Amino acid sequence: MPQLRQNPATKEWVIIATERSKRPEEFKAPEEKETPSALKTCPFCPGNESLTPGELFAFRDYGTKPDSKGWRIRVVANKFPALIPTGNIKRMQFEEFFRYMDGVGSHEIVIESPDHNRSIATLDQKQVEEIFLAYKERYSSLKKDPRYEMILIFKNHGREAGTSISHSHSQIVATPITPNHIRHYVEEAMRYFDDNGECVYCNILKTELANERVILETDNFAAYVPFAARSPFEIWVQPKKHYSSYERISAMDTKELGFVMRQTLGKLYKGLKDPAYNFMILSAPCHEEELEYFHWHIQIVPRVASVAGFEMGSGIYINTVIPEEAAKFLRETKVE
Repeated sequence: MPQLRQNPATKEWVIIATERSKRPEEFKAPEEKETPSALKTCPFCPGNESLTPGELFAFRDYGTKPDSKGWRIRVVANKFPALIPTGNIKRMQFEEFFRYMDGVGSHEIVIESPDHNRSIATLDQKQVEEIFLAYKERYSSLKKDPRYEMILIFKNHGREAGTSISHSHSQIVATPITPNHIRHYVEEAMRYFDDNGECVYCNILKTELANERVILETDNFAAYVPFAARSPFEIWVQPKKHYSSYERISAMDTKELGFVMRQTLGKLYKGLKDPAYNFMILSAPCHEEELEYFHWHIQIVPRVASVAGFEMGSGIYINTVIPEEAAKFLRETKVE
């Protein structure tokens, strides 16, 4: 029969709809035509550096100049940003009731590879490691601006996930506020710590590692389908060391994280035929980075099911794939 499962970190409930349950194989994306390794019209391809704003950071070949060929990873400002670095962060009143402020912030693009038709799942291991090191470098740089309260690193892969340019890239957005969504995560973790004296995410990981929802485990990281997965094949990648901020990750651990993410996304790529997905690195607010009750982690959400009226109206997600079965399918999917 169906189950209601609760996420202990957020208190959110999900429905595991066993009566509607589908086999994991039913979620394979349709085959798409092959794309070339470079496009003359793509602003993210080598040789088209002039089509983007100037380079903020890059890993490139020795002797090559910024905003020219020779880069492996390139970070630029978003040409069409959601927020911009200039303006007033003072909160103001409108019509004596509503509050507003200027759209101050930073919006960056991480171009993950010179190859137009590669993704994290198909890149060389070293390239993936450098992506997560680039995230750390840009996080540390943006955090120095005292106006920013939150830095979100995320990736949209595939049209259904919201990407408009197919060349593999991710984004970093710094905001002068902490959104309620993030605040909810932090405050619920605080409540758990006040009641139990322990980090809820550490306890989730300890419990998951003892169960059958684990996909992949290394010395310092684990990838698993959470007990209360909100959607088919939702995956959490979590460090075993307790840090509340992604900035605390070491250069050595970015290599291991790169391995885990390449393997995990590779399993989705091979097992589900490269589905659209979003991933988000959830980290504590910038000025609350030494929290003993919050634990940074990555959430990967494949876009293989749609959200409808019940989910939007109730806030309760319906998952038609039993998490244990999703984990088994991905665990058994081999990646080169």
